[in-house]
Amino acid sequence: MEETISLKELMETLRKRLSLIISITLIAVMTSGIISYFVLTPIYQSSTQLLVNQAKNENALYSYNEIQTNLQLINTYSVIIKSPAILDKVIDELDLDMTTSQLNEKISVTSEKNSQVVNVSVQDPNPYVAAEIANTVAQVFKKEITQLMNVDNVSILAEATVTPNQSPVKPKPLLNIAIAMVVGLMTGIGLAFLLEYLDNTIKTEQDIEKHLELPVLGVISMIEDQQAEKSVSRADRKAKLRGETIGS
Repeated sequence: MEETISLKELMETLRKRLSLIISITLIAVMTSGIISYFVLTPIYQSSTQLLVNQAKNENALYSYNEIQTNLQLINTYSVIIKSPAILDKVIDELDLDMTTSQLNEKISVTSEKNSQVVNVSVQDPNPYVAAEIANTVAQVFKKEITQLMNVDNVSILAEATVTPNQSPVKPKPLLNIAIAMVVGLMTGIGLAFLLEYLDNTIKTEQDIEKHLELPVLGVISMIEDQQAEKSVSRADRKAKLRGETIGS
């Protein structure tokens, strides 16, 4: 016999397990908020920009081939910037208490498509340290690239700075809380349907007809204590009235 679930049954299941769904959602939101605000360390980001361009006379025009050469060099420069040849000198100059691989993880190098500008971004719990590392990486790279590749086509376009009341790039508490709310809501709904699916107790006359395949001849309704007391009181009053009527 094929079973079908109506929308009314689904809504009834959600209504019956509403407290469970709300509890799980609130727990997920509170846990995410506590972790985001009090456990995770804020990470700040500072960026500096490098311009890859051949030094030319002010009155000279840039040729297409030279621009394409600079664009192709950017990929090479991105690798060199994060290489030990640059990072080791940055660690020595700033006297950083970290390894080359640890510093490498803090640095990201990006460039816009068909752009001669390279962005060097550094993330660190201290915004001033992040800015100092970014500027030092740019300066060391500009100096060392002339010896590594025998070219002088890199200039610092913009230095990394720390703005007042700078916001961390991660964690993002509001985003984490929103994600936790959605995950908690989905988990609560899924758990509600799972509990309903595992619950094989008989609750209604329809369950008897479905499981026993027998017709229901009668139903004994549940009467609450207050309703029972009211019914007894009403019956007592009627009995007294009948007794008084017969006695008169």
